[in-house]
Amino acid sequence: MILKVINRSHHPLPQYETEQSAGLDLKAFLPDGPVVLKPLQRGLVKTGLFIELPMGYEAQVRPRSGLALKKGITVLNSPGTIDADYRGEICVILINLSDQEFVINDGERIAQMVIAKHERAQWEEVEILSETERGAGGFGHTGVK
Repeated sequence: MILKVINRSHHPLPQYETEQSAGLDLKAFLPDGPVVLKPLQRGLVKTGLFIELPMGYEAQVRPRSGLALKKGITVLNSPGTIDADYRGEICVILINLSDQEFVINDGERIAQMVIAKHERAQWEEVEILSETERGAGGFGHTGVK
């Protein structure tokens, strides 16, 4: 798949880090200097990227596992969805869930983006749903072991 992109940052385009990676790393575009996220603070971080997705696709913005584990930094609305008809700048809502300040530097890899095909549903109202073994059980009803 080829995606149209405008790159207003001074960073290279996102790329897959390995042959079988699903996510492309997104980098912070901070031309005015670093941004500090205090504990429990959230912030919108620009990437300088604008994309055109084909109809039937979305881009999902997800946390980077290393930042989440080592620094407590995650994507607040994870996964964030970029719809095919959106033409604005890709921005990432980050939150600091640690007890220490976190400095975001220009060019730092802050999130990953996965391009995914999706379906559009049409509703069919019914009076009864088919029965299954699980039924309405949810929220851990099968236990932890």
